[in-house]
Amino acid sequence: MGNNDIGLIGLAVMGENLVMNMESKGFSVAVYNRTTSKVDDFVNGRGAGKKIIGCHSLEELVQNLKKPRKIFMMVKAGEAVDNMIEQLLPLTEEGDIIIDGGNSHFPDTTRRTQYVESKGRLYVGTGVSGGEEGALNGPSMMPGGSPSAWPHVKEIFQAICAKVEDGSPCCDWVGENGAGHFVKMVHNGIEYGDMQLICEAYQIMHDLLGLSNEEMHEVFTRWNETELDSYLIEITRDILGFRDENGEAVVDYILDTAGQKGTGKWTGIAALDEGVPLTLIGEAVFTRCLSAVKEERVTAAKAFGKQVRPFEGDKDAFVEKIRQALYAAKIISYAQGYTLMRAAAAHYGWNLNYGGIALMWRGGCIIRSVFLGKIKEAYDKNPALTNLLLDPYFKETIESRIDAWRDVVAEAVKAGVPVPAMSSALAYFDGYTSERLPANLLQAQRDYFGAHTYERTDRARGEFFHTNWTGHGGSTAAGVYNV
Repeated sequence: MGNNDIGLIGLAVMGENLVMNMESKGFSVAVYNRTTSKVDDFVNGRGAGKKIIGCHSLEELVQNLKKPRKIFMMVKAGEAVDNMIEQLLPLTEEGDIIIDGGNSHFPDTTRRTQYVESKGRLYVGTGVSGGEEGALNGPSMMPGGSPSAWPHVKEIFQAICAKVEDGSPCCDWVGENGAGHFVKMVHNGIEYGDMQLICEAYQIMHDLLGLSNEEMHEVFTRWNETELDSYLIEITRDILGFRDENGEAVVDYILDTAGQKGTGKWTGIAALDEGVPLTLIGEAVFTRCLSAVKEERVTAAKAFGKQVRPFEGDKDAFVEKIRQALYAAKIISYAQGYTLMRAAAAHYGWNLNYGGIALMWRGGCIIRSVFLGKIKEAYDKNPALTNLLLDPYFKETIESRIDAWRDVVAEAVKAGVPVPAMSSALAYFDGYTSERLPANLLQAQRDYFGAHTYERTDRARGEFFHTNWTGHGGSTAAGVYNV
């Protein structure tokens, strides 16, 4: 039997960096890659002289591991993960642990957990965030799967992950089966939202205020010293200040068509499945889709001769309003994401620690920010909080910024600058804080054309009524009523 602490399959950049991270924390690692030349190159290159064993087969990898064996897969999400599981099952023994560190879709992780457990093995599906740098220096990790696997992998996971100021690790057990990958999916959806909001702030300053890259670089430098202090604001500052060897701003030469790997889309689909209004993140995904039709947009822009109406007013004062609007909309994004996690936890029977999730996101990951400490405080004070907007800090923060937020959205709309995320967040806030919405009329419409029935304000909830609106529709109502 081998004496290495953990095995890792898949030596792409994330896999390599995780191995270097684990080895630097005192763990011995056996590695395998399907293209075995990569194994040799790594072990003789970056891994030379370190506690890293190169393996040319899965059998060799398994033989080099301590029991219970811990095998970390860093392979492409989808079919490749299922294929690797099938290859590992006959080579492993009861109690061995198979770990998926890729961006797998949470229903796949739920299915795989049940399957691997049925074979007497344990399974962990963990979100790993932070990109290449995080993998090497300390990512945020969100593990779920077989609860009995956690004590065996906890020491390694918490050693290699990022730490916050007091030394707390940005990794803890999330929940059963697909819970870890669900939380990672929501993290990625929030990442879409954060990035889109920052891009909208940039476009308002660029198109409406006519600020230069240097001026915007200074703005983001200042913003990163406020409550907006975060990794994404920091890198935006750096991007706007970056010049190539010719002194040109690289950002100006990048084609404005955005890609996506699907995790934001999965978050939107999950929200639709759970009936949760995840409007801001949905708009962030759709905006990437809209960016992709570049040729159509160029044609439409010419057809409509669109020009942004010039701004007349105090630009510095308006930049401060944009900062306030950005922070207020960001709160909405996280509020919606947490609402989705609460709904999914109720649906799938997960016992999620919401404050703990905020702590996991405080360091190492792409959405890391000072702001997440406030979310942790909110859930520490009230673990049953239904919506972040109802926490005193977030309520006061929104109230003090709502006028600036409305002004920014109104000015952008009047000038013709698209702000889909910022404006949809405002619409959500206005809807969520409205005691009465026009769904009474909507229910009347549904009952009129489909006899779908409705509840009444003067009767108890759960009692349903149908009106014969036309006088010849009859009194028979549809048997299904869905809010």
